[in-house]
Amino acid sequence: MLHADEIKVHKGIRFATADRFGAPRAFDSDLDALDVGTYGAQCPQLIGMMEQMLGQSSLPSDEDCFFLNVFTPARDGARRPVMVWVHGGAFTNGTGATPWYHGVSLARRHDTVVVTINYRLGAFGFLHLSDHGSPGFADSGNLGILDQVEALRWVHRNISRFGGDPDNVTIFGESAGGASVLALMATPLGAGLFHRAIALSPSMNQFRTRERAHEVGIHLLAAAGVSAEDLHALPTEAVLSAQNQVLGRAGAFTAFSPTPGEPAMPLPIAEAAALNPVPLLIGTTRDEMLLFTVPDPAYQNMDDAGLLRYATERFGDRAGEAIAAYRQGRPGSTPGAIASAILTDEAFRAPARRLAEQRSRNGHATWMHWFTWETPQFGGLLGSCHALDIPFVFHNLGRSGVEAFTGNGEERARVADCFSTAVTSFARDGNPGWDRYDLNRRTTMRIDSDPHTIDDPEPDLRLLWSPAA
Repeated sequence: MLHADEIKVHKGIRFATADRFGAPRAFDSDLDALDVGTYGAQCPQLIGMMEQMLGQSSLPSDEDCFFLNVFTPARDGARRPVMVWVHGGAFTNGTGATPWYHGVSLARRHDTVVVTINYRLGAFGFLHLSDHGSPGFADSGNLGILDQVEALRWVHRNISRFGGDPDNVTIFGESAGGASVLALMATPLGAGLFHRAIALSPSMNQFRTRERAHEVGIHLLAAAGVSAEDLHALPTEAVLSAQNQVLGRAGAFTAFSPTPGEPAMPLPIAEAAALNPVPLLIGTTRDEMLLFTVPDPAYQNMDDAGLLRYATERFGDRAGEAIAAYRQGRPGSTPGAIASAILTDEAFRAPARRLAEQRSRNGHATWMHWFTWETPQFGGLLGSCHALDIPFVFHNLGRSGVEAFTGNGEERARVADCFSTAVTSFARDGNPGWDRYDLNRRTTMRIDSDPHTIDDPEPDLRLLWSPAA
């Protein structure tokens, strides 16, 4: 056990065991003898740009990666609200031990218990092979979600020993972590394990069909050069190599993600999440895709003719109208930046908003936020990009790598105060501090250095994506 400014930090607590491609089995450590001072292994993965930026590239990897970390003000009977963080990383990367996810600041400032978890990734967590008729793959397309469920079961059984309230658990996550939050809302196995949900920039377009999952399974077996039965004995690095080949094909974004049409996930995920009455706070950043398009020559070299082709692929004969609307909302932007804004809405904002709209129709409590603070770093080119909101949610402005991404301006503290207070208030009593989203006002909290609510932000752009809404 480590202490950080009076906060007790318990790292590397095992919550499950599992065989390769097998469902997780519950595991309870001796909670009176916790002295682990290091994080547990992360799931094997190919370290990329985001992982290096977030500071996780030096962590050990192992298929035995079933570990969580607890940050608590005290191991007493106070029954504090519990916040369980599900990391992002496109369902192929990440770990709960990333420095940006360190829970001390959130626990200290807001008297909460923070839990960060690992789960299986890529082929180890989302390789759908149950349609191949091979034994031992019944749950293989959703193992990562089953791992998350098992971690929540551990929380339900044990968090009272860490000063947390098992009857007041909020799940929260960003990107694939935000999509995982929605998957946990969709699976019947999550019922009763959490009481509120926060989805930050959920990558909902990663959700795949069962047919797509089956196709990926065929591609991976071909890349590995083995049968499904032989995949159990393949070395870890060989599985990763085959996974990398699959990710090199077209459609990589949907290669590994939760699989619907199975007992653990019977319905399409967005549909099921819209039907779940658990209160949901959901939102995105303003410029999600700039993180990916700024270094992409296809966007940087795009001219007006290229932008028109790009918009026509998405809006047809309304392409000119769409470009004009985006130029009005993004004055002075290059054609590539306009295309990036279109892609941001296609991939993140429009799907999140459609879910909020459907939940509103279903009468389920939903709140929306919109993170618009722009980083001055990199010449301001990244704007309010994907993942920029994470250190503000955790109020982790001093963590490794954060200043290089956000700068060191004083206004950062105001943004972090606002966002961390909103999410912890929501976790405490279900009220983030503004009105619910509905189809009349569409109230949305704009998270910035001057936070304030907006009714129906950028309605012209919304109508481009949801003309009947």
